[in-house]
Amino acid sequence: MSREIILIDAYSQIFRGFYAVRNLTSHNGTPTNALFVFARLLLKLHHEYPDNPGALVFDCGRVKFREELAPLYKQNRPPMPEELKIQVPLIRELAGYFGWPIWEEPEYEADDLIGALAANTGEPVKIVSSDKDLAQLVNDRVSMLVPGTSGGLELRDVSGVESKYQVRPDQIIDYLSLLGDSADNIEGVPGVGPKTAAKLLAEHQSISAMLADPGKIANEKLRDKIIANRDILLRNQKLIRLRDDLPLRWSSPDKLVRKKPEWDKIRTMIHDMDLFSLRHEVEVAEKGSYSLRTTEKKEEKKPEPENIQGTFDF
Repeated sequence: MSREIILIDAYSQIFRGFYAVRNLTSHNGTPTNALFVFARLLLKLHHEYPDNPGALVFDCGRVKFREELAPLYKQNRPPMPEELKIQVPLIRELAGYFGWPIWEEPEYEADDLIGALAANTGEPVKIVSSDKDLAQLVNDRVSMLVPGTSGGLELRDVSGVESKYQVRPDQIIDYLSLLGDSADNIEGVPGVGPKTAAKLLAEHQSISAMLADPGKIANEKLRDKIIANRDILLRNQKLIRLRDDLPLRWSSPDKLVRKKPEWDKIRTMIHDMDLFSLRHEVEVAEKGSYSLRTTEKKEEKKPEPENIQGTFDF
């Protein structure tokens, strides 16, 4: 396998589509907004990466080891909206028609499966997501494709991570441990925001270094906070660090093989769901002349939705 592996963080993009377009339904009242946006993403990826290996990666419910570390982990998230829940099977079905294998595994969040694959392949990997947790995986071989506000896929490589967060990818775990994450119900160090966290890591490189010699932290109040929150910081590192052990059943390269799109089935679903604006795009994609603007470009600093997810009832 010599081509870049493309991994789609499924729920990241499903929720993004759901909130990006509203009030879109089929003739029988079935909500189709998330389906519509996801169909366009699949068309973009078919155009840009028609033959690359890859997978659509889903969360698979609660993860025991993180809930043992933090019983309230993600407990603040609202249930998935009903109008989105009924679209998820349709999205999975459509992804299958486009030839994407689906990955999901108990005790693994989607980020963990993505991280495990990135750690266990020597091939280049591109991750379709805007999830900041995945930035910890970025290196010379692994990058992110962030769906941008302009409709394209924006490359976030090592320099892109540094530009966005003001820390290196290998510091992202510590950066997020200092900040906490309200979306995941992870408390951080009180009063430490993005600028302070980045400044601390620029000066001391890591949480381990800060805890080993807190006297080097010049600001006394900040030093006291780091010392007082030692246990929280160490726990957060464990919560945020992604798994690197790939489940045995996913270790075969065959699990990443994409099939050729079933265009008849794609057209039927587009028709049945009244997504008429996509008919031309599907037609030209089938003919190999897809023209929707999807040029991969270097990321610009723009506001973007991140982690706009609810809990998932399986």
